[in-house]
Amino acid sequence: MQDEVNEKVVALSIKTSKLTAEVLQKAMKAVLDKGKQQLSKAPHGKITMRQLMKPGEKVTNIEITDANIKAFDPIAKKNGLDYNVKRIENGKPPTYLVSFRGKDIDVMTEAFREFSAKKLSREQKPSIRKALAAFREAAKQLNANRQKTKHKDRGIEL
Repeated sequence: MQDEVNEKVVALSIKTSKLTAEVLQKAMKAVLDKGKQQLSKAPHGKITMRQLMKPGEKVTNIEITDANIKAFDPIAKKNGLDYNVKRIENGKPPTYLVSFRGKDIDVMTEAFREFSAKKLSREQKPSIRKALAAFREAAKQLNANRQKTKHKDRGIEL
């Protein structure tokens, strides 16, 4: 609790020998400008429903059954998309409800197109583990066919 209070406290530090009204006014303006800059930064990427549903904003939903929804985060951030993900358990595979602003429909379709293309390319790649298992089997067969008797000559030859 104390940490939260400390984060919210505005620190004003001025080094002068004589504090005048003009110096105090400049310092307060600097603090207020910095506060405005921090407030002007709107959240982007994965945000809460409350932040998503600003007054006058329409929200659109898409239902997804993919379990790997976390892979969508970097693509959405790259496209500057504000969205919210809610998990709905209505059956065996959980479904996800992705909500986004109505004005971002074009950006959302492009982001999902990129996400699905990336996922398909990942599925088409051969599995490294399967390839390693095949190479292990091949190595075992080569070792089984190898000559097992060793001839050691310890005699001294002149």
